[in-house]
Amino acid sequence: MFDYSLLHWTTFLTAAVLLNLSPGPDIAFILGQTIRGGTRSGFAAMFGVWTGAFGHVLMAAVGLSIILATSAVAFSIVKWAGAAYLIWLGIAALRSGGGSFISEGINSSTHFYPTYKQGFFVGLLNPKVAIFFLAFLPQFVVTGAGPVEAQLFLHGFLIIVVAAFIEPPLVIAGGKLTTTLRNNKRIGLWMDRTLGSIFIALGVRLAMEKQL
Repeated sequence: MFDYSLLHWTTFLTAAVLLNLSPGPDIAFILGQTIRGGTRSGFAAMFGVWTGAFGHVLMAAVGLSIILATSAVAFSIVKWAGAAYLIWLGIAALRSGGGSFISEGINSSTHFYPTYKQGFFVGLLNPKVAIFFLAFLPQFVVTGAGPVEAQLFLHGFLIIVVAAFIEPPLVIAGGKLTTTLRNNKRIGLWMDRTLGSIFIALGVRLAMEKQL
């Protein structure tokens, strides 16, 4: 079971690394939350996004993702829900007035779960991720290497494992930047405005996406 060649693993891991390095809503959200709230918030966002991605892996493994690929109604519902959520996050950041950058806000332990939950929904409410997994993972299914569902799950899970080597250093690097921002309300104000604008732009882009 799971008997793959060296070429198979080399091709897959290369693709997984490039996938995790490519910019997108997930990376933008993680880095945005890191700069906004420090390393703790960055890791909370990262774990949330991973959880949402794991949901897509499970759906792809059991075949539920095909519904999003074939049903225009299901695709539209998930798409608009995800777009609305991103835009809502953007508006909240624009209205914060830079207060989220001050030290008292950053050190609050209550920030972890809300940020984790936001990351979860950012990762889960993106139909393009579901369709990507459905299109990408089957390319690495090898006849005779094991049950198809198990192979899909394995490769999907490994994409998240690869992310665990790439994204934490980005969070730590971004967290160091917050030391120059925590007590500067003016910079915090512009960072909130920038972050809010990014979220709104990502939401609009998602709303304009078309079904494959």
